[in-house]
Amino acid sequence: MEAKFFRFLKVVGFGYKARTESQGRQLFLKLGYSHEVEFAVPPAVRVFCFKPNVICCAGIDKERVHQFAGAVRSSKPPEIYKGKGIHYFGVRPRRNH
Repeated sequence: MEAKFFRFLKVVGFGYKARTESQGRQLFLKLGYSHEVEFAVPPAVRVFCFKPNVICCAGIDKERVHQFAGAVRSSKPPEIYKGKGIHYFGVRPRRNH
């Protein structure tokens, strides 16, 4: 699959980690809950974890890549006080001091 569209996500928080299995078909997230959050990746999207805190969603369909990245981000959206959560790369989250 030749990927043309990418969406990078950054996992921020103490103990928050991401990992993939089944050649990028499953995504597992440790987000401070008592269990791991599991995502089944759609066929048009491929997921890579470069580091335990960096997720790359890639694919040939822009809408599906962004939709999946949004679903992953909604599992732990960035909080405005400490900045923990899942952020889009290059987008500064709103923070209250």
